[in-house]
Amino acid sequence: MSFKYAIVLTGGIATGKSTVAGYFKNRGFIIIDADTIAHEVLDEQYIEVARLFGESVITDKKVNRRALGSIVFENQQERQKLESLLHPLIFKKIEGLSKEEDEKRKPYLIDIPLFFESNRYPIKKSLVVYADKERQIKRLMKRDGYNKDEALLRIESQLDIEEKVKKASYVIRNIKDKNYLEDECQRVEALILGEFNDSN
Repeated sequence: MSFKYAIVLTGGIATGKSTVAGYFKNRGFIIIDADTIAHEVLDEQYIEVARLFGESVITDKKVNRRALGSIVFENQQERQKLESLLHPLIFKKIEGLSKEEDEKRKPYLIDIPLFFESNRYPIKKSLVVYADKERQIKRLMKRDGYNKDEALLRIESQLDIEEKVKKASYVIRNIKDKNYLEDECQRVEALILGEFNDSN
């Protein structure tokens, strides 16, 4: 069975998932990154993307993500059209990698930003990285150069972060400085290793 030793790493946009993933990677955890796989699949499917959204979103046989993003973030039907194309292909790749990892009988993380929204992955354990909405907005504006309205649009295209916290097996709160975040990561790592060791 796939995903037996998997823990989903998720949260909201700009909550600090990449930083948390980096911590766990440095601690020896395998990270399967759904975004990286999604980018690969998106470029592999550039012909179909052009058919669905027009040639303007393609540059040199690659998908211009910013141009595509401006279409799909402002229109739920367009976003669903893109997700219907990509999600089954992404799932298939992640499932294959998961089977390989499960054979090692050790916990590993699958970074899936839209885990709760897609309801596609039969994974029992989830780790949510939390930051309040004001922090999300500030980080998005600083990181990606969005104005406040653009940042808010991207945040609100996802399930509310407070709802994700309610569904989570583990929560890391990225609400202060780097030292605080590292303490949070260490706390959750100990919980994960304790639980998986007990179940083996």
